[in-house]
Amino acid sequence: MGTTASTAVSARQALARYHDKRDFSRTPEPRAGGKRGKGTLSFVIQKHHASHLHYDFRLELDGTLKSWAVPKGPCLDPSVKRMAVHVEDHPISYAGFEGTIPPKQYGAGSVIVWDRGDWLPVGDARESLAAGRLKFELRGEKLHGHWTLVRMRGKDGESHEPWLLIKERDDEARPLDDYDVLAAQPASVITGLDVDEVGQPPKKRAERAAGGAAQASGKTAKKAAKQVVKKVVKKAAGKAALPDALQPQLATLATAPPAEAGDWLYELKFDGYRLLARIDKGKVRCFTRNGHDWTAKLPALAEALARLPAGAAWLDGEITVEGEHGAPDFQALQNAFDSGSTSHITYWLFDAPFLDGEDLRERPVEERRARLAKLLGKRPPAPLRLSEAFEASPRDLLASSASLGFEGIVGKRKGSPYVSRRSPDWIKLKNQQRQEFVIGGYTAPKGSRTGFGALLLGVHDEATGRLRYCGNVGTGFDADRLADIKARLDKLATDKCPFEPRPAGVKAQWVRPTLVAEVSFGEWTRDDRVRHSVFQGLRADKPARDIRRERAQPVGGTAPSSMAASSTAKTQKTPGAKATMALKISHAERVIDKHSGITKGQLAAYYDSVAALMLPHLRGRPVSLVRAPDGVGGELFFQKHIQNREIPGVKLLDPALDPGHEPLLQIDTKTGLLGAAQMNVIELHTWNATSRAIGKPDRMTFDLDPGEGVAWPQIQDAAMLVRTLLDELGLPSFLKTSGGKGLHVVVPVRRQYDWDTVKGFSQAVVVHLAQTIPQRFVAKSGPRNRVGKVFVDYLRNGFGATTVSAWSARSRPGLGVSVPLAWEELPDLTSASQWTVANAAERFEVGNEPWTAMESSRKGLAAAMKLLGYEP
Repeated sequence: MGTTASTAVSARQALARYHDKRDFSRTPEPRAGGKRGKGTLSFVIQKHHASHLHYDFRLELDGTLKSWAVPKGPCLDPSVKRMAVHVEDHPISYAGFEGTIPPKQYGAGSVIVWDRGDWLPVGDARESLAAGRLKFELRGEKLHGHWTLVRMRGKDGESHEPWLLIKERDDEARPLDDYDVLAAQPASVITGLDVDEVGQPPKKRAERAAGGAAQASGKTAKKAAKQVVKKVVKKAAGKAALPDALQPQLATLATAPPAEAGDWLYELKFDGYRLLARIDKGKVRCFTRNGHDWTAKLPALAEALARLPAGAAWLDGEITVEGEHGAPDFQALQNAFDSGSTSHITYWLFDAPFLDGEDLRERPVEERRARLAKLLGKRPPAPLRLSEAFEASPRDLLASSASLGFEGIVGKRKGSPYVSRRSPDWIKLKNQQRQEFVIGGYTAPKGSRTGFGALLLGVHDEATGRLRYCGNVGTGFDADRLADIKARLDKLATDKCPFEPRPAGVKAQWVRPTLVAEVSFGEWTRDDRVRHSVFQGLRADKPARDIRRERAQPVGGTAPSSMAASSTAKTQKTPGAKATMALKISHAERVIDKHSGITKGQLAAYYDSVAALMLPHLRGRPVSLVRAPDGVGGELFFQKHIQNREIPGVKLLDPALDPGHEPLLQIDTKTGLLGAAQMNVIELHTWNATSRAIGKPDRMTFDLDPGEGVAWPQIQDAAMLVRTLLDELGLPSFLKTSGGKGLHVVVPVRRQYDWDTVKGFSQAVVVHLAQTIPQRFVAKSGPRNRVGKVFVDYLRNGFGATTVSAWSARSRPGLGVSVPLAWEELPDLTSASQWTVANAAERFEVGNEPWTAMESSRKGLAAAMKLLGYEP
């Protein structure tokens, strides 16, 4: 049989499922047929409004269209991963289908051709599909550039495999905040109609178009009127000689966003090096904020700047290197300079103090930005990029920046000039506390670690200039960083302590204070020490002599801060620090877990050390206690109301909160936590609502409960799929280990709906998962139902239901601990009980940082309910 004939037979076999699902006497969809491209492969994306709006992504291969249903459609932002469910092959003729599939038929609803064109596989397409990673280039009317389809891990032969559709990083990529291609180009490339206009009478379509035009006209008129009313005093910018040097304008750390949000522009805060570029008749020089000439280190960047149509200019911006998740990676930037490979560095430009011989420093920041944007054009030469400005709620932007992995945002007061100093007209708002410190020494490594244990940090005193010790940092290092920093420290070794006064009780190797480290941390303590610190990288652009403690300043008219990281936060004892417990523990020597040998006293000591991290998760919420008088393996008692006698430090709530029962319990203090441990409590579970607003939940919890035969990689994939669906619903999600077998995905929500509504919606989410990917998920509990599958438990979202608290131990062999995680940590996680009472201290430095943005990320559920088609 010839190749063409065999391909035709294979295509007919591949289309069997397509034919089985359709009654062609009733549906206008094509039965088969279609001409193959000559020398090229075609692709089509159809916008399909069936029971839910989605996009069907189809690639021609071997005589059919390989097809994926993409619920939220393609996205040009490489950091956004779209779920794509592999469905049955379609005939090539389907690429031209537009119309309405009748009711009661498979896929009933309207269909348009949203995009079409050719596609080019990278490598062998068949082998790549079989391997689950297909890279390709699209050449369409709307979509261009390189893309990847990645199959999630799981069982072979699944009929509806879950994949991810991801845009590659190239010249066609654009941030979603900058450009949403689905919203910008919603209509058919054939008729110009949107999907909901298909089948409507011409008159109705015309009325709808006219209404849209009138609305747009109204917006334009309103904008024009606003511009007329607004009074802007412009100072003439005369021709001026281009200065040889320029000091940058610096931003002031703010305690809170300004109250008058409409008077400010906001940009993302880039995690990189500040860089000013001087252009004079094609000659380019690049300077750091301290005036060091780095032109020779950045040849590709200098070449790109030389191509700009600017005769004479000073441009201001930040250079970064993009990390694997799309956000700037400070350590990667440092590595680029260390290796001498700087071609992949991006220059984000945000101001133009001088341009085309004009001194623009007195012009409003909006005008300088407009001139800069015009200079760069729609497609700036790589690696130049324009830093976009946003006029939106700073708190919403701050939350979005955290979810994208950025350090924070920068606010610039409208109408403000450019000044070469730190100015209150530029402010920075951070998602977590972070600044530079001088390295004054290091401690010896412990255990299997090499290099050093921790770096000793200091800042110069404002009044005396002396280097003051302010704590250490021992996390954030991999093996390469440890080796590199240790080699640098060895060259600076000294017998003289650089700190004044010398820190008491610190045994260290001192070094000359010339290296500068950037460190993120949880808070400053009352004795001026940093807590929960994480190393971010060394800074080569800032001299050690200039490092001072950065103190947040109020901005005129600011509102109360809602940011988690506050310089005035209450001080707590560092987890793991040696301390005498405030409560005596009886029978402390009794072993409560034969598997690990942990005693009751050791468990109490764990809760004593972790209290500062755990109490924020307990405070203000009703709590249920799991008591184990006979230890792990013995009988357990689940207690949500007061019984027999009170527990020291455990608060009794108003009985009206749970009518007909004894008072609910609440733990707000370390005393209560230790009192529970004294009463043989191992686990502490919290409600999804606070006691002050117990009728309306402020979060949803999805407990991924694996059935028999489910391997750990399948649980990891399941968590990522749950997150992807939540992302598509516009809901932020946070991850933690359960300390047992599975994972918990937590969604912070606004207090709008009652328990039944929130529980009903969470059930709808789980049912949708189970219907979309039935090989992976099940919506019914019970061991028999979930063999080989994951039950995403939504039952924890009902009134009175609870979930184990972050940092709580579990009454299982090994005493696993529930630990907050960043999503980026999921691929490297080895199990749900990776951290236990015995080793959780190694996680204390990271602490609650992965959940820092929890409070600021709360979203209402109305939009998500509408997307899912759920009606409360």
